Parts: sequence; C-alpha cells; structure tokens
Amino acid sequence: MVGVSGGLDSTALLHLLKEEGFQKVVVCHLNHGLRGAESARDAKFVRQIGKRLGYEVMSEIVDLVSIMQVSGESLETAGRNARHAFFAKCGKEQRSRLLLLAHHADDQAETILWNLLRGSLGYRGMREISELKMDGKEITVVRPLLGVRKVELVEWMQQRKLSWREDATNAVNDVVRNRLRNEAIPLLDEIANRDITPNLIRAAEIDSEWRELLDWGVSAASATDPQGRLHTGAMKDLPGVLSRAVIADYLKKLQVENLDWRLLERCVELLDVEKPASVNLPGGKRLRRKAGRIFVE
Repeated sequence: MVGVSGGLDSTALLHLLKEEGFQKVVVCHLNHGLRGAESARDAKFVRQIGKRLGYEVMSEIVDLVSIMQVSGESLETAGRNARHAFFAKCGKEQRSRLLLLAHHADDQAETILWNLLRGSLGYRGMREISELKMDGKEITVVRPLLGVRKVELVEWMQQRKLSWREDATNAVNDVVRNRLRNEAIPLLDEIANRDITPNLIRAAEIDSEWRELLDWGVSAASATDPQGRLHTGAMKDLPGVLSRAVIADYLKKLQVENLDWRLLERCVELLDVEKPASVNLPGGKRLRRKAGRIFVE
C-alpha cells in the first residue's frame, strides 16, 4: 500500500516504484473534504495516475470538519486518525500490512524541530521503518524517501516531465507544520547563514545511537518485578538519565503517550519517599509508589 495525496512527494514515490519494477501496489488516497472541488480534482488525479501505472486505487472521502466538531481534536490529530483508520481499512481489504509513505528529509527536519519545541526527549524524528497500530491493526510503515531533499524530488520529476498537484493550503500559515516550513526554518537558515536541515537530521541520527545505548541500559537494569511493576530498590542507585529511561520505557509499554522531560522528572521523584507518592499522567492515569513498587493505575 502507498499513501498518495497527489502532491509532489507521494506522486514521485509512486512513479519511482513503477520505475523500479514494483507490481503489487495499491494506491490509497483519502479525501479529507477540506478543499471542495480542489480535493475532488486531487482524487481524480490520483485515480488517473494509478490507472495509467496499472495499480489498483482505493479512495475514500471523510468529513474532517464534522469529525473535529464531534471529537474536539485538532486538525492535525483528526486528520492523522482519519488516515490511520483508512489505511487500516485498506490493509484489511487487501490483506496487506505494509504501507509506504513519502515523507522526505525536509519533512523530517520539521518533525525534529516541532518535537523539540514540544519538549521531546532529545532529537526525535520519524523512523524509516516503524510498526504502528492503526485502528487496531498492526501496520509496518516504511518511509523510503526520508533521506531525500524536496528539491531533489522536484528535479527528479521535472527530468521525467511528470506532473503533480499543488495544495494551495500549504502556503497558508494557519497550522504548525506550515509555519515551521514557511517561516521558522527559513528564518533559522538565515540566522545560521546555512541550511539547517542536514544539521537537524544529523543530530537526530546521533541521538538515535545514544538511544540504543540507553535501551541496553534499561534492559541491564532489570528494574521490573514478576508482576511487571517497577522496583524502587533496583532503581535507587541508577544514574538519573537511566532512571528516566527506565520509567519512559515502562510507560510507553503501557501505551502512555505525550511523555516529555518535565513529566519524567516528576515521575523520577517517586523514587524519593519524602516526595508525593503519585504523579498524574496523560489520559487520566496515575503513576503511583506503594510498598517499594511503582505502577500505573
């Protein structure tokens, strides 16, 4: 399965797959219903390309505005959830659990910068290969263009005289991604007097290597008891960075999301018996210390 919007990156990925001889490809296009006739033309464009390349096309329309009104979610969150549900549906019908997405290096730089601004634990970007649960279905997501710059994709498409759809809303600075792309990164390029995208990506790669070392440390710490709770005795002598890593790993395994540095600092304080015995977590949960154990309730 390939997620195709009709824009530069996903259209380039689709043509690249054809050029490289891929035959069993399903083009998955979701119309978010945000741009009226333009969205309909995007869908028609994707269907035409899929047919011309000999690929099956699955498409669907959702009313994202209504979804946002009911759920109270932001545009970005509602859109992501709608896409995940759509991809899960496509995967079920096609009996496929492999999804290719066309995020490129410039998208990666935006993601890293945005995660830093939100208080992420280090330079977090997208992974080239990751396992994601989409609407209850396990999907393997591959991003083969993650090391390719947007300007390279433009050149590749122009050399082959291939067309794509331009989304005019990408130039409107009404959402975070657009402001990062159109305002923040160009300004940082100007301030640094250089292209900062390679430096952000390099920092994320180095950070990933350090995470491998932390993962090894978490495993070596053996800080969980037979019931899967954290054992305060096993953690009391760990370095602070490893204590945070152990707690972060524990919470992620229990699907506690939106972890940031400040929250983990409060969680680490549970190791001090003089401090409060519980910490509020996202999603209405709590991390509690009791009888030498730390656990989620």
